Amino acid sequence: MNIQDIENIELKFLDLTDYQELKEAMIQAYTTMPNAYWKEDQIESLIKKFPDGQIVIKVNGQIAGCALSLILDYNQFDNSHTYREITGNYSFSTHTSDGDVLYGIDVFIKPEFRGLRLGRRLYDYRKELCEKLNLRSIAFGGRIPEYHKFSDTLSPKEYIDKVKRKEINDSVLNFQISNDFHPAKILKGYLEGDKASNEFAVLMEWDNIYYEKPSKKAATKKKIIRLGLIQWQMRPYKNLEELLQQAEYFIDAVAGYRSDFALFPEFFNAPLMADDNHLSEPDAIRKLAKHTEAIIQKFSEFSISYNINIISGSMPEIKDGRLYNVGYLCKRDGTIERYEKLHVTPDEAKVWGMQGGNELKAFDTDCGKIGILICYDSEFPELSRLLANEGMDILFIPFLTDTQNGYSRVRNCSQARAIENECYVAIAGSVGNLPNVHNMDIQFAQSMVFTPCDFSFPSNGIKAEATPNTEMILIADVDIDLLRELNQFGAVKNLKDRRTDLFELKMKVK
Repeated sequence: MNIQDIENIELKFLDLTDYQELKEAMIQAYTTMPNAYWKEDQIESLIKKFPDGQIVIKVNGQIAGCALSLILDYNQFDNSHTYREITGNYSFSTHTSDGDVLYGIDVFIKPEFRGLRLGRRLYDYRKELCEKLNLRSIAFGGRIPEYHKFSDTLSPKEYIDKVKRKEINDSVLNFQISNDFHPAKILKGYLEGDKASNEFAVLMEWDNIYYEKPSKKAATKKKIIRLGLIQWQMRPYKNLEELLQQAEYFIDAVAGYRSDFALFPEFFNAPLMADDNHLSEPDAIRKLAKHTEAIIQKFSEFSISYNINIISGSMPEIKDGRLYNVGYLCKRDGTIERYEKLHVTPDEAKVWGMQGGNELKAFDTDCGKIGILICYDSEFPELSRLLANEGMDILFIPFLTDTQNGYSRVRNCSQARAIENECYVAIAGSVGNLPNVHNMDIQFAQSMVFTPCDFSFPSNGIKAEATPNTEMILIADVDIDLLRELNQFGAVKNLKDRRTDLFELKMKVK
């Protein structure tokens, strides 16, 4: 049919009154397989069991194609299943509304309507249905009707590899791959009588990136996450209580906007060293470490009372006699987790005698997996890549930089981390000066939230930015679903396109 002859295209649920026309269409579509059509009682059974899964596409009121499907509890089937097993010996007894996979048992376009990309509409409907029903994936056994021409010289695997490299043109397999389905397995003896495919099929799968495993808990994982960044002013405080009062003020402010996270900067509690300025720098910061436990205890109380997850920036901590730069994630459910700065700066090592930590991990939160790197750690891309491998969606980077060039290192590296790891990155720093604290004289900061650079995100990769060198809070919403879409459909796919056949990255076990 010529495109200029088309007056109307519509997608409709299959009705039993369509049966006779459907039968004739199947006979025309499967010319190499005699009697390859469903009986009327089978179609009636399919419609009764799963009406939403059976659709036809009509052109000018005439059936041009069809897609039939079932919902399966996929764990009940072996990966080497046959078509007869999947369909319950063609009775469709395998269908269950409690299943987790939408399985395509038939899809075709009549020969006269091919070339109009109508098949894409059928596949798109299946994807939308899979998402609507919260099913884990779509699967089907894809025929390879051109394989018989090459079966004397190529194994099915070699044939598929050549099709993927465009050395062999297989219009069916190419169409499925172009619609985001990926080959998962060769199925031997899949469809009886399919001589064109030598009874081989390719198990094709499409993963629903929005799938949520059913949970018995009342809480659900959020998709839109609100970040509250605190650009902290360094100023003198009389005591710990006064510093905590200022911290609570900011926590109250970002919680008032219903933020899910509050991010403090690195060494935000440094003003407390003013009373010990007469001591040497190493002794002064070790005195500051004595406040860490009390601050974390209070932050944990704030996280519960203000219903917000607090990332405490960082503070000095003495462990086994050694000085570390650490922070704590105080979750609103009352739990507390610790993170460490792994790469200390030359200044931290030289002036304070600070040691680098040894533990790196992503943290589970009620907003998904997050990572936290302290300042200088953002400049080592291996760390964030390891966190991305654990499923991190948001990377938080508390920092402290004295000069603009130091800030630029953190800022530019942080933005790179967002692009290469397909995640959001939030950075928060301190501003102002502390004339009465050695080694903490001046600070420069501009807190920001970075995104990947693709069509669903800001073109410059900046979601929100604070005013430089001004005490303030920055509130920004980030959409986790956009990261899932980027991973599957982005203009570039930084995580998927890694050449893991050439290199690998892993943590050493200590």
